[in-house]
Amino acid sequence: MQTSQELSLGKDVILLNGMEFMGRHGCSEEERKHLQPFIVDAELYLDLSKSGKSDSLADTVDYVQVFNIVKQIVTSTSRNLIEAVAEDISQSLLKQFIQIEILKITIHKPAAPIADTFNGAAISIVRSRNPN
Repeated sequence: MQTSQELSLGKDVILLNGMEFMGRHGCSEEERKHLQPFIVDAELYLDLSKSGKSDSLADTVDYVQVFNIVKQIVTSTSRNLIEAVAEDISQSLLKQFIQIEILKITIHKPAAPIADTFNGAAISIVRSRNPN
């Protein structure tokens, strides 16, 4: 698996960090019963040279659309695993935006059900348009 640093070599990136939504994801009935916060970070790797030259939103990925897709997925259907939520986000973004070559989605679950001192759980997945 490539690190973010390895992914970014030679690639432009759009970063959307700290998108916070309330959802009902978890394996226990209690987790799915009550809304809890989920924080999503998205790294979208694509060629930004055309939009950099044209200064046109049509030549890039619209951050507002990305935000709305992520929000709809996190706040809608409950999933057992945040891995499944990340996969839904990844597949939706790759389908919606053909410019995205590779993406990394990180989901933080700060209210994970662990009793001791704990800053939360998180997962990251990396997906590409042409997996090899």
